Amino acid sequence: MENNNRLKDPILIAAWPGMGQVAIAACYYMISKLKMEFRAEYASSELFDADHVTITSGLVQPFRYPKSQLFSWRDPQGEHDLLVFIGEAQPPQGRYDFCRKLVDFAQREGVSKIFTFAAMATNTELQDESRVVGVATDKETLHGLLANDIQVLSGGSISGMNGVLLGVTAERRIPGGCLLGEVPRMFAGVPYPKATISVLKTMSELMDIPIDLTELALESERNEAQLSQMLEQVRRLEQQRHESESPEDDEPFTPDPFENEKLTPEEKQHLENLFDEAGYDRSQAFELKKELDRLEVFRDYEDRFLDLFRDEGNPPTPDS
Repeated sequence: MENNNRLKDPILIAAWPGMGQVAIAACYYMISKLKMEFRAEYASSELFDADHVTITSGLVQPFRYPKSQLFSWRDPQGEHDLLVFIGEAQPPQGRYDFCRKLVDFAQREGVSKIFTFAAMATNTELQDESRVVGVATDKETLHGLLANDIQVLSGGSISGMNGVLLGVTAERRIPGGCLLGEVPRMFAGVPYPKATISVLKTMSELMDIPIDLTELALESERNEAQLSQMLEQVRRLEQQRHESESPEDDEPFTPDPFENEKLTPEEKQHLENLFDEAGYDRSQAFELKKELDRLEVFRDYEDRFLDLFRDEGNPPTPDS
């Protein structure tokens, strides 16, 4: 990276995609609202291996590796400037070495603190407020969290790059920490802007950086309405299925979706692909539901669809 336009006592905030898209959505929102300037880009080809190619209109496209970019903002009050680092994807390898290089750069830039954002899945309800939990790499930052009535995480772990960077930060004895926004476990796989708002609001108060959250609040309202509608439909279907099951049956009958003659082999395979995608990324469940409705086969697949939303009632889970 090039060292251009020295910043004043900057704070580094870094984020990669993770649970609820809380971390990376918060950083993208900051970049937009603070009108931050693009500063540099990391080469990331050594972090990612190619496993597929993209086809557009019959043409094979060149490989595009996920970007890792840095943005800067100058504090008009002259207190602390800001650096925001965004990685488009979590690298499958070389995480520790990459974070060491990022901290090396931060130290050369005179960064005084390093923060990350993350999410924590709990059994909270959709209508509840999203709480923020904090961790720190040093006692002074920890006391600052407590002084601002921020609950601290007493144990556990933070996975992914949003956690690994904190480990390197602690190794270098650099002040910093992480703010984790609470997301309902059932919806941990979909974007959850309510948690993003809570994280940004807390960050704004801690660092005295004003951010207009109006646009994000509107997005959160729309998101909550969609999730509420989805949840109500899932619960209603669960109830209907429970009422239709006979207690004398050893095992309830489940229709085989592949026996549905209304679907062509291509449509069946398309649905299978969507189920696979939703199994890895629950945000794809919305697209899957639309396709099932469009093809008028939701009732045939509803058991599998409901399985995507099973909640095992596990304890809070910090994640990237």
